[in-house]
Amino acid sequence: MKRISNVFWISMAIVLASVIFGVTAPKSFEEVTGNIQEFLTTAFGWYYLILVSIIVIFCIFLIFSPVGAIRLGKPGDKPEFSNVSWFAMLFSAGMGIGLVFWGAAEPLSHFVNPPLAEGGTADAQKEAMRYTFFHWGIHAWAIYAIVALVLAYYQFRKEEPGLISATLKPVLGKKRMEGPLGTAVDVLAVFATVIGVATTLGFGAAQINGGLSYLFGIPNNFTVQFIIVVIVTVLFMMSAWSGLGKGIKYLSNTNMVLAIALFALMFITGPTILILNMFTDTIGGYIQNIVQMSFRLSPLNEEHRSWINGWTIFYWAWWISWSPFVGIFIARVSKGRTIREFIVGVLLLPSLVSFLWFAVFGTSGIDVQNAGHIDLTKFANEEVLFAIFNQLPWSTLLSIVAIALVCTFFITSADSATFVLGMQTTYGSLTPPNSVKLSWGIAQSTVALILLYSGGLQALQNALIAAAFPFSFIILLMMVSLYRSLTKEKKELGLYIKPNSHKKTS
Repeated sequence: MKRISNVFWISMAIVLASVIFGVTAPKSFEEVTGNIQEFLTTAFGWYYLILVSIIVIFCIFLIFSPVGAIRLGKPGDKPEFSNVSWFAMLFSAGMGIGLVFWGAAEPLSHFVNPPLAEGGTADAQKEAMRYTFFHWGIHAWAIYAIVALVLAYYQFRKEEPGLISATLKPVLGKKRMEGPLGTAVDVLAVFATVIGVATTLGFGAAQINGGLSYLFGIPNNFTVQFIIVVIVTVLFMMSAWSGLGKGIKYLSNTNMVLAIALFALMFITGPTILILNMFTDTIGGYIQNIVQMSFRLSPLNEEHRSWINGWTIFYWAWWISWSPFVGIFIARVSKGRTIREFIVGVLLLPSLVSFLWFAVFGTSGIDVQNAGHIDLTKFANEEVLFAIFNQLPWSTLLSIVAIALVCTFFITSADSATFVLGMQTTYGSLTPPNSVKLSWGIAQSTVALILLYSGGLQALQNALIAAAFPFSFIILLMMVSLYRSLTKEKKELGLYIKPNSHKKTS
């Protein structure tokens, strides 16, 4: 029996206290967390933009550096999963429900209320797509990639436990990281994981309910959402019990099949030529403006700055808060790959898929809005996608595939999270016991249900963003730690840029 660490009990207590506060005083909880979030985005917006830009630059540096040849594991280690299964798992854990939830809703929101252009114009449509690419593209995946890379390097190359605290030993010392300070770091990572996944489960249940309501007239209320969460909880518990190589792998592959099916159906039934034209044009605009967008704060325009706070800075904090969960999971399934292969795979492939996804669903949504037959802005975010389907051929088929995809993403996210939480609370065990995984699974679903009932999802989301601020400093320390270790190993292995001096390592 693997030992349960103090992190388990401390994290459970903090999560429980947060939920009790959220249920007994939802308005106060939302006000307090909302004020904290507003202060952080207003006072430290510049910090978030610079930090995430540094992370992107560091990832690009690693791709072209000689240390990119270093393997995440021992010399003879080979990847545990095929490229297809590996990509499916990291993509399902990294974005999942978010792509389906926001695929049409975010571009539509930016089209109506763009960051710079006049709403509803051709310029607004281009801007909407460009900023959606920006929020879900390279910057988001760079955050995940760097956290996952550092964890995988120390876990498989240096044989450290799969814990955030273990990666900081080179900069803060082994004694500190195995003491109270290390426990605090891991508790913060666990808290961010539980709250992040619980919030996502809440959104997922709401979207499934929204789809069923729109399609079949099923009531959109807590009772239906309760039944949805219970059914999904049973399913992901069964998957979690079967282990990483079976449950999550098969579910992730199913996700990819359903996502490709929905993507293809929408591409065919939507404005196909316009989608291709918008994708091509917007990719160019994204590349051309990426530096300007990365540092844009609009300090002299209150309205523009408010938009940046509500979207860009919020997203950067959101991705940072999700990085412990996604990073630990991606690290676990990436053993045996080289640093260069890992960064290219995690940074570029999911970004490209995200661009294609938003080009198809975002362009289709805006096209339906422009047609004037229906005002999509009157629908809740979870219903926008189904309202768009209703204006297209094969609408019922599209809706059924979308609901199935949300369900499988829902199960995969919860399943992945129980595995990650099990690792973090059993001293980094690569095979956490089922009892611990099931405990966290029940906790996640319970938190999601309680918050759906009390209307506290927004407050919890604010709390998650607040947790991202201290974790951002941990990410900086992780980067310093990795750089030091790689520089030392580069000298030991004789890795140089000149081909004649390069000593192969694997």
